[in-house]
Amino acid sequence: MPTYNAPVNDTKFLLNSVFKLENYSHLNGFDEVSEDLVEAILEEGAKLAQEVLHPLNAVGDSQGCVLNDGQVKTPEGFIGAYNSFKEGGWIGMGCDPDYGGQGLPFTITSAMNEFVSSANMAFAMYPGLSQGAIAAIHTHGTDEQKQTYLPKMVEGEWSGTMNLTEPHCGTDLGLLKSKAVSADNGSYKISGTKIFISAGDHDLTDNVIHLVLARIEGAPEGVKGISLFIVPKFLINEDGSLGARNGVECARLEEKMGIHGNSTCEMRYEEATGYLIGEENRGLNAMFVMMNEARLGVAIQGLAQSEIAYQNAVSYALDRRQGRALTGAKEADAPADPIIVHPDIRKNLMRIKAFNEGGRALIIWGGLLSDIIHRAEDEKEKQKADDLLGLITPVLKGYLTDVGFDNTVKAQQVYGGHGYITEWGMDQFVRDSRIAMIYEGANGIQALDLVGRKLSRNGGRAIMTLFGDIDAFVKEHEGNEKLTPYLTGLKEGRKDLEAATMWFMQNAMANPDNAGAGSSDYMHMMGLTIMAYMWAQIMVAVQTDQDNGNGSASFLDNKAKTAEFFMAHMMPDTKAQLARIQQGAAAIMALEADQFVNG
Repeated sequence: MPTYNAPVNDTKFLLNSVFKLENYSHLNGFDEVSEDLVEAILEEGAKLAQEVLHPLNAVGDSQGCVLNDGQVKTPEGFIGAYNSFKEGGWIGMGCDPDYGGQGLPFTITSAMNEFVSSANMAFAMYPGLSQGAIAAIHTHGTDEQKQTYLPKMVEGEWSGTMNLTEPHCGTDLGLLKSKAVSADNGSYKISGTKIFISAGDHDLTDNVIHLVLARIEGAPEGVKGISLFIVPKFLINEDGSLGARNGVECARLEEKMGIHGNSTCEMRYEEATGYLIGEENRGLNAMFVMMNEARLGVAIQGLAQSEIAYQNAVSYALDRRQGRALTGAKEADAPADPIIVHPDIRKNLMRIKAFNEGGRALIIWGGLLSDIIHRAEDEKEKQKADDLLGLITPVLKGYLTDVGFDNTVKAQQVYGGHGYITEWGMDQFVRDSRIAMIYEGANGIQALDLVGRKLSRNGGRAIMTLFGDIDAFVKEHEGNEKLTPYLTGLKEGRKDLEAATMWFMQNAMANPDNAGAGSSDYMHMMGLTIMAYMWAQIMVAVQTDQDNGNGSASFLDNKAKTAEFFMAHMMPDTKAQLARIQQGAAAIMALEADQFVNG
């Protein structure tokens, strides 16, 4: 059976030594976040993830959810685990104290979410969807809506979902058919079918608060005519108690490749009572709050599955004996050496390790940018953070989930034939992580969004800000010879990324297929480059701690060797990505459609 140990020490190092949370004390709520408090939160979160949630991961995978008489039953142990999660205040740790939250930085929530997603990804999706719904209602809801829904959702008594996809439309939401008919009391009657609704129904909470996209009668066609509605599973009485069952039900559960412990539902709305949230015909604007939070959450899932797969692959590689080291027997008294002596095994493990540690830094950076947007008072500081987070959100979602999935396969490969056998647990990590590349906007769409919208937004201000920050960082540290290998790799990646950006500017306008053909390579190139930016900052912190005699010498040496591997073996990929981008779309688009069939 697989095991899991939350990376508490690495997370503490990033928060305290690399990003230095004390430098953000000017942000609302950060002044009360001491190192001791962060350590206590991470330690308790790790204990919950390791001791309560992870033992249920295989249980959820084997049992799945069951639909009986219109009610979804979650796997054995999930209710108890959810109650522990709820009672610990984990759902509302980053929420507004006015509604029962603790007001902690989103950065801390992001770190905790990695632990939970590694331990049990299917379970993590229940509170994760609630956190997104809470954010959407908090941002766009009326005072009455906030008072009605948020306290119970923050507490965990009620949960939340997002309902976008329909049987005939996914990414192209302008085609949706769900309709809303105005009622006399200011509410609406919602009718339609939504599919692939994560946590759409379950037995963990007393009520489920659905956020549903629908078109009001007479609204414009396309995305400009979409509104967002709050549709509770049970209606709420004036005194706050639960009333009659609403006209919404789970019609069926999807049979899926993975995340069996999460209820993926087809939801049917038959004149269900709903309440408009935000402005009429501006539902996507309101839903984007939840969608962007969800994309960051999915990015965490990619990292999280890569991390737990890595931990177990390392354990296996240290224990499994097969053959001898190419340079001679390492343990001559044993019948064979452990497979970790073999370069191919080590290469796979090192690529995963370097990705995980760099990816964790990316997640924390994204969390800090989000906190600046919502907590800073200086408008220029907020604008810069908003520019950067808007630029990197599709990258975090696409890059971390693409590579995260690849890493679970690499980790499975370490096991050889045993990796294909269910009892070792590696197949679940592969199957669970695969969905992260698809939902909340398939990764090809994320890449198109990056190249087609995010690069040109505000005249390219965001990408120029990123280049400027990298340049300033390099200039600040280029006199330090110990940092030369890391700065060189970062500069090379930055140069390739700028060359690709300029190539799009020169070639995509005349032929938009050129942008489409190179968008995924560009997304991965940016992912590698900003990860190199993270590793360079990590190495500044490593050197500072080494010079001052802080921290574990072994831990810091480990970091330095991993950073060296990343720069030497992973950053050269930007050269190949640039070469592919500059080939354009000609060879990709050369075949006629029927030639794919006829050969």
